[in-house]
Amino acid sequence: MKAAIQQRARELGFDACRVTTANPPDNASRFLAWLAAGCHGEMGYLARNADKRADPQWVLLGAHSLITLAASYAAAAPSQTVEDQDGGSPSQPSGVIAHYAQFADYHNVLAEPLATLTSFVNQLGGAGTRSLWYADTGPVLERDLAQRAGLGFIGKHTNLIHRRLGNWFFLAEILTTLELEPDPPERNHCGTCLRCLAACPTRAITAPFQLDARRCISYLTIELKGSMPLELRRAVGNRIFGCDDCLAVCPWNRFAQEGRMMRSHARHDLAQPDLLELLALDDAGFQARFTGTPLLRAKRRGLLRNVCVALGNVGHATALPALERAARSSEPLIAEHAEWAIREIKKRERADA
Repeated sequence: MKAAIQQRARELGFDACRVTTANPPDNASRFLAWLAAGCHGEMGYLARNADKRADPQWVLLGAHSLITLAASYAAAAPSQTVEDQDGGSPSQPSGVIAHYAQFADYHNVLAEPLATLTSFVNQLGGAGTRSLWYADTGPVLERDLAQRAGLGFIGKHTNLIHRRLGNWFFLAEILTTLELEPDPPERNHCGTCLRCLAACPTRAITAPFQLDARRCISYLTIELKGSMPLELRRAVGNRIFGCDDCLAVCPWNRFAQEGRMMRSHARHDLAQPDLLELLALDDAGFQARFTGTPLLRAKRRGLLRNVCVALGNVGHATALPALERAARSSEPLIAEHAEWAIREIKKRERADA
């Protein structure tokens, strides 16, 4: 049955499929300690569902197996180097969006093949088989379980690395009452490499395998809903949604293979977005531009906050009129960050005079 499931997963476009038990993750206690230290910041949903993440039986009673799946987005990712962060020309400063977000929303793309594969699993199991699928949407410690299934290994940046897909892939899983033979776990292959720690602009990776999410640019530009900490704004550079730096420098990316499922869902217009164009978006424009993409999650106020920070870091005097309009916004979050950006640009202009 496992071979049939893996074959069906490949037919549906997944790039890897492995199986582990539905036993508690090996690192559940480490996750609970991470929560207790407050490293999750404002991501309260992690703490609310901690008991479920620590034991899949709380998610699906009677579960025997977890099928873990990977869908690569490597085609649009860089090879081994961090993306150029020069911010574009003075008249057209550009922003950087994490590579995974330069596609249609992966939650939506993965939903149909996951539902199809789940139905296939239930048919194989027969009457009484129950299964639940998730695409980064459920209370599951998916990286820990994927490592135990042998899908990849958790790197020092705390992300999963696949020896054939590198760092560029989405994870999904099916929790099922069907009993399948588990695959052997993957061992760590980081060796002495510390490139991801050195690459992190905000030093969010505080030690190998330890991440303080409150300092991570992905957290700051997506999960954080309020004001961005002053001491971290300059390190954000012109990143306006997510950050790939720790992923991009990983040597395992040299083996990354192009994914099949995500290929037709690329959004090339999100590769180097014009910051001044984004700053001019009203609510209707924001919805029209980003509906169906991960950027919708930041909401207009959050994205324009990030755009203001990026302009404060890479913008020139040509950006001041747009920022001055933003500083008069009725949305306090946008206005505050626009005022900061204006001060930063004027400070640079005086220094360069």
